[in-house]
Amino acid sequence: MRIAVPFVFILTLLVAAMYLDRPRPRADLVIAMTGDVFTLDPQRMSYMQDLRMARAVYEGLVCTDLEGRIIPGVAKSWEVTEDGLEWTFHLREDARWSNGDPVTADDFVYSWRRAMLPDTASDYSSFFFHVRGAKDFFDWRSEALAEFASGGGGKEQAMDLLERTDTKFDELVGLDAVDPHTLKVQLRNPLPYFLDIVAFGALCPVHRETVEGYVSIDPMTGRIQQEHGWTKPGLLVSNGPYALDDWRYKRNMRLKANPHYWNDDSTRSRTIEVRSIEDPNTAVLAFETGAVDWLPSVNAEYRADMLEQRKQYLATHEQRLEELLRDGHGIDHAIAQLPKPIGFQRRNIIAIPTFGTDFYGFNCRPMLNDGNVNPFADPAVRRAFSMSIDKPRLAEFVTRMNEPSAGSLVPPDSIDGYSPPTGLPYDPERARAELANAGWIDRDGDGALENTDGTPFPVVDLLYSTGAPRYKDLSLAMKDMWEKALGVQVQMRGKDTKFYKEDLKQGEFMIGRGGWYGDYRDPTTFLELCHTDDGNNDRKYSCEEFDGLLAQAAAELDPARRMQILQDAERILVERDLPILPLMHFVVVYMYEPDRITGLSHEMQLNQYLSRIHRSGP
Repeated sequence: MRIAVPFVFILTLLVAAMYLDRPRPRADLVIAMTGDVFTLDPQRMSYMQDLRMARAVYEGLVCTDLEGRIIPGVAKSWEVTEDGLEWTFHLREDARWSNGDPVTADDFVYSWRRAMLPDTASDYSSFFFHVRGAKDFFDWRSEALAEFASGGGGKEQAMDLLERTDTKFDELVGLDAVDPHTLKVQLRNPLPYFLDIVAFGALCPVHRETVEGYVSIDPMTGRIQQEHGWTKPGLLVSNGPYALDDWRYKRNMRLKANPHYWNDDSTRSRTIEVRSIEDPNTAVLAFETGAVDWLPSVNAEYRADMLEQRKQYLATHEQRLEELLRDGHGIDHAIAQLPKPIGFQRRNIIAIPTFGTDFYGFNCRPMLNDGNVNPFADPAVRRAFSMSIDKPRLAEFVTRMNEPSAGSLVPPDSIDGYSPPTGLPYDPERARAELANAGWIDRDGDGALENTDGTPFPVVDLLYSTGAPRYKDLSLAMKDMWEKALGVQVQMRGKDTKFYKEDLKQGEFMIGRGGWYGDYRDPTTFLELCHTDDGNNDRKYSCEEFDGLLAQAAAELDPARRMQILQDAERILVERDLPILPLMHFVVVYMYEPDRITGLSHEMQLNQYLSRIHRSGP
């Protein structure tokens, strides 16, 4: 009997769908994240969830331990010259990619070069500008592309430009693969925190042969076009503890131990599943029912109540806990030895102070995308809006987490030798005076602010991300404060995280939700956000004096003097120009059972290496 071809085709699709969705064995470790991973291309990463995955599937030259100290990675050793300008890294001979290929110094040269190309549009391109000649190379390539595009393009001309680019890189950039296992890096200036940068996920290597299969040259623009199909399951070649097993966007990602990893014996969890659970209440329920082992970001509105339950539990066992801590036990190990909670007490939630700052950013471009003049291009307007926000009230009644109020971008007491400026106070009266000095006053008694030519103050476009209720709640409260203190109208606009990020990049906002976790333990990890050329400067703030101070600090050899220069630079940001409105310093809330989960770090930078985390018991 013959069966119609369409029926056979449909039946095949149904069987395939059933196979793909069939249950798989529970992973050794299950994690739930509120936002999905955007990319597994380390040179294109920006968000924390991406960078967390970078430390799982890739490995850089160096890593950090549970206390945040630098330890060897692909590089087994290194040395630096007395002047601090030349670093030599010695790579392990047994470092391998997940397909068995050796990891070489050329892999790092190729990968770092990708980030130095304007074609890649890396958010962290400025990290690589510390390498001698990298910024000159970036600028040369940018100018060459602009000249090429204006000349009409052409395939042969594009290939010629690529050859000239390769030559220019070799001429300018202080990056050299001396041999397969020796990498030499020459810096523009001595950098006391260089190894912290090297440990960052964006500096991890990619497998050149695989990536090159998805690269083409645009004959019209001369740009290197990079498709990202190589990051898919079955195609991604990685050099870290894990290989990518499966990835279903908005659903889950599954990792499996990489048997070619040089330190595979230390990989505690052989399989890991990362589930995307956007609803914070659903995430907590998944944890409470045992479907998830670790929540790295608890955003449920009742998390403050759960933290109070932990506080009660610790108070009940205060004496015994102090004894265990005095005996040298870590906090998790000590709590695991206490009696299990009873009643409404709990011990499976913890708030950890972080090296991060929650803020809202002002669009500093002269013109808005609709063609109108941007009032927030004026620092006086930005100061007015900044001084209208009661930050302690937000922390007490909106987030209910009592996070430390932020007058600065750099969290106080987070960096040895650095004291950030205090910032502007909450002062609505002074805020109204600033707005009036900027020319915005009620000229005819109708309650509406107008400038000297009668133009009304525009309705303020307040952009926030919808991934967690926190930013809707904060935006509502800030809208109310601004409208009451300044007499302006504010319109909130919530967007899914991916599209919210695109709006920030395109300048499609007046005030936009931000936030930053420091990438390395130095003030510049926050201050560089406002450098004119920084890839994360979505606000397009530009100040020659501020940029000059950063350059001066980069050339300063005296540590104390350097910190003073950086303090002066931050004072411009938080007391004069206010491109960013710091709100509070982040506190991250984890959920996990301390008697079942080991290997989590409580270090401020939150550099969790998934290969160290282990779940015991069923």
